[in-house]
Amino acid sequence: MPATRTTPDIILIGTTLLLLSIGIIMVYSASADWALVKFNDPFFFAKRQLLFAGVGVAAMFFIMNVNYMTWRTWAKILLVICFVLLVGVLIPGVGMVRGGARSWIGVGAFSIQPSEFMKLAMITFLAKYLAEHQKKITSFKKGLLPTLGLVMLAFAMIMLQPDLGTGSVMVGTSIVMIFVAGARISHFVGLGFVGLVGFAGLIISAPYRIKRITSFLDPWSDELGSGFQIIQSLYSLGPGGLMGLGLGESRQKFGYLPEPQTDFIFAILSEELGFIGGALVLLLFSILLWRGVRIALGAPDLFGSFLAIGIIGMVAIQVMINIGVVTGLMPVTGITLPLISYGGSSLTLMLASIGVLLNISRYAKY
Repeated sequence: MPATRTTPDIILIGTTLLLLSIGIIMVYSASADWALVKFNDPFFFAKRQLLFAGVGVAAMFFIMNVNYMTWRTWAKILLVICFVLLVGVLIPGVGMVRGGARSWIGVGAFSIQPSEFMKLAMITFLAKYLAEHQKKITSFKKGLLPTLGLVMLAFAMIMLQPDLGTGSVMVGTSIVMIFVAGARISHFVGLGFVGLVGFAGLIISAPYRIKRITSFLDPWSDELGSGFQIIQSLYSLGPGGLMGLGLGESRQKFGYLPEPQTDFIFAILSEELGFIGGALVLLLFSILLWRGVRIALGAPDLFGSFLAIGIIGMVAIQVMINIGVVTGLMPVTGITLPLISYGGSSLTLMLASIGVLLNISRYAKY
């Protein structure tokens, strides 16, 4: 292992903290009025987000100083633990139901979402496997099939909750890692058809998913039902214009856009801060992705490179899906905007993942 650099990637740290700060401000702005009505405390969600951010930042700086090769040693164990948690969340009395999904484990106000942590555990395991068996990945039977089989097993368990959004991010990230490792395009084409058939089956098996697809194509066909969120999101984006209505001046957060502090927070941000505010956030994400790719390319070994690619791929896919949903380009999937949206497990996991990326940057040559 080469000597470490004196400091990690400062640009990555600064970009992450800036996005996090914007997120905390927007969570308060988007949720204050609703929180006042529901909890008699306008700072209810902002205080919790600040707590999550504090824990996440502490984890990021701690993990930033943990040699990333440590995760190679623990990769299998972490994956097994996450599989156990995915089983536990399905057990009545253990798993907690929120929003129609049994996706949380916890006691009282404290809870975690195992599917979020499975994303990072799967990235870590795949980075280890691909680094040790890269030559096998060109073989369909010996490399690609077993690898995707494991990924699809985790996806199936996440779908039992059900949580299509988180599962899709995990699968998409895994495919990016496997493709970068050298898997043959012809194999992906064949599996792509199988995947489309399976995805269609998932949609057909649940009526609410069919409604999401049809509402995505024509939200005004059911404007008070399945198309409601997309329409209200578009109503947020339009009035924002170039400069926005002003921080705290959103109209859609007053009961029109359900829980605006979570999946659709970018719509509120664009309404209040306009095109310039939305473009600034996208620019910051672009900088974050740029630094991540540079770290991956400069990593001193395959494990570090694949691990960095997995983390930055997870961020990129999540951002693309969330922005796609908010702008009406994709069906509603329930994906948070990294570092911006309200959420405990997702925010903590994202900051911890960036901590791993920062540690790799201390060894990378770029």
